[in-house]
Amino acid sequence: MELVPRHAQRTVEEALKDTRVVSLLGARQVGKSTLAHEVATQLGASGPLTLDDATTRAAADADPTGFVASLARPVMLDEAQRSEPLLLAIKEAVDRDTTPGQFLLTGSANILTAPRIHEALTGRTEIITLWPLAQSEIERSQVNFVDRLFAGNIPSITGATVGRDAFVERAVQGGYPEALKRTPRRRERWFESYIESIVTRDLRELADIRRLGAVPSLLRLIAGQAANLFKAETMSNDLGISTKTVQAYTELLETVYLVRRVKAWRANIGNREVTTPKIYVVDSGLLAYLLGADAGRAGRDDQVSGKLFENFVAMEIARLVDWADTASTQYHYRDRSTGDEIDAVLESRTGQIACVECKSAATVRSSDYRGMAKLRDARADRFTAGVVMYTGAETRPLTEKIWAVPVNALWGTEDPLVTRILSPGSTAVESRRRAGATSTTSSR
Repeated sequence: MELVPRHAQRTVEEALKDTRVVSLLGARQVGKSTLAHEVATQLGASGPLTLDDATTRAAADADPTGFVASLARPVMLDEAQRSEPLLLAIKEAVDRDTTPGQFLLTGSANILTAPRIHEALTGRTEIITLWPLAQSEIERSQVNFVDRLFAGNIPSITGATVGRDAFVERAVQGGYPEALKRTPRRRERWFESYIESIVTRDLRELADIRRLGAVPSLLRLIAGQAANLFKAETMSNDLGISTKTVQAYTELLETVYLVRRVKAWRANIGNREVTTPKIYVVDSGLLAYLLGADAGRAGRDDQVSGKLFENFVAMEIARLVDWADTASTQYHYRDRSTGDEIDAVLESRTGQIACVECKSAATVRSSDYRGMAKLRDARADRFTAGVVMYTGAETRPLTEKIWAVPVNALWGTEDPLVTRILSPGSTAVESRRRAGATSTTSSR
């Protein structure tokens, strides 16, 4: 598979101009090393050195200060989370020399979760998350749907694929570059090995896990509850482990970027920390694997398709938020008294609000956007746009500032020729010419 340009590259390059240490973090096999090497090559940086190499890690652990002093700046270090002494030595080095752009680190675990490292690197490093490939990256699109939401600039799509064919194949394939290369059966084997490697290696290095065998079961249980409220007590009963252990193991799965919890939005900012979050599996392909669903089942099984669709849309939005020009935070909304819900509430730094509700059907009813309409009325001066993301053929206005929008708006493109990266054996067309295509045209 050819190299896919990553939207995060611009952010990495900008950070290196004013920050001493730049940390590119994300799950294994999302392309961190590839992106970091691309940036490092342009900078003429030394390396890459990887702490996955036992000899290099041993040298770094034995004499971290001397190891860091021997490195020509700038330097790229891969899997930096594997040596805490080295990270502390980097802190000492950049305190003596505050020149920006000295270290480009990559890691498959969030290095700032370790208290000593958090204290050492805070204010000295910028954390940039690299997700599995977004659909907009796969399609080489520079159109960011989140920016369009905040601008109230809703794409007027016509002729989109109708029904679950609009998203199922994309969602089941997911965004891990290595998984995208494979046939459906080979992709299953890849996910199986991927989870085993993370559980038996990465998590064991991060924490003293006494019930290691419970982690895959917890991950499958999270998949079964994906796009729903995170209820540790229920999972505790199902797994036969304590609620505290469920919380701790879930935090570890977040640390290695396999799952993500999204906080609830409340008008009272303080209440956002104490309300129940929703939980998602970061990659929809991994979710489909954990649910035991191929594209055929995902297309016909209502229990799978609805969950897969919301998880797919929510995590695509999370990717778009990271490279949007409008800085914002993603939440969900739930009103216990009325039962109103909104799958994604985006709040910008200026207080503007945009909303997305997920609907895996090709029809939209008034109940699907009731919660958004109430929020619009309550925050009229801040509400920019709300959409029901659905599998219909065209954009339709529903009420003031609220539209039904086909799901392909998430990866809208203005390129006349789009080459779709698909796994071998896919039934979709590998590439298609769309003469005169705009961002309002279906990409399927």
